[in-house]
Amino acid sequence: MRRSRLVTLAVSLAASIGATLTLAVPAQAAPSDRYVALGDSYASGVGAGSYTSESGSCQRSTNAYPALYNANVKPASYKSVACSGATTTDVINNQLSALSSTTTLVSVTIGGNDVGFANIMTTCVLDGESQCVAAVQAAEDKARAELSGKLAKVYSGIRSKAPSARVVVVGYPVFYQLGTVCVGLSANSRAKINEGINLVDDITRSAAASAGFTFADVRSVFVGHQLCSYGEKWLHALNFASIGISYHPTAAGQSGGYYPVFRSAAG
Repeated sequence: MRRSRLVTLAVSLAASIGATLTLAVPAQAAPSDRYVALGDSYASGVGAGSYTSESGSCQRSTNAYPALYNANVKPASYKSVACSGATTTDVINNQLSALSSTTTLVSVTIGGNDVGFANIMTTCVLDGESQCVAAVQAAEDKARAELSGKLAKVYSGIRSKAPSARVVVVGYPVFYQLGTVCVGLSANSRAKINEGINLVDDITRSAAASAGFTFADVRSVFVGHQLCSYGEKWLHALNFASIGISYHPTAAGQSGGYYPVFRSAAG
């Protein structure tokens, strides 16, 4: 009888402690962000595969950094209107309407198509070093003259449509690791292309700061995973079988490069 009472007391005490501990652990709050992703092919996920049927030629991938954020963080709502080929004008005319006063988080990657990334790479591949260097230089001149103003219009539109949102401006990776043995473009062409990308990123970072937005810089995380590097490549090289994915991040580039940088910046 005495043993039975001790067992009962022990069981009751354990149950009581368990209940107390359960009550002491705070319930995890559900993420409350209402997230909208804007931008071009680097935001839609061209090159990462697994494109959603609803996105059509915009090629929004379930492996793109906005979709990965949605899958892992699970915000209260999520919508990506990022689209392959988009320019700053396209964002203003076709994407800002996805924002509202209830939007609390916005990401945007834009600007590369305004200076002609795709045409530059076509010139560099087909026309040789001198034409490549000249094409990049022309794009740099255009970026210095126009890009800051174009980005300012996009950022102003975002702030107008979503006045309370945290806004993360996500940049571009530099394509090439320099100083390695690499076939294809000349070393001078690769260096000039990198110079042009760095200029676009630097202008974008300054424009984001002027708007009071956060700039998520992916350049350093891609080091060791660029074209001509010795590590796993996070960018597609020239692909004649699927030309549109050339020089875009792979699924690994989105998950290992873009996503962690964006998630850290998004808070």
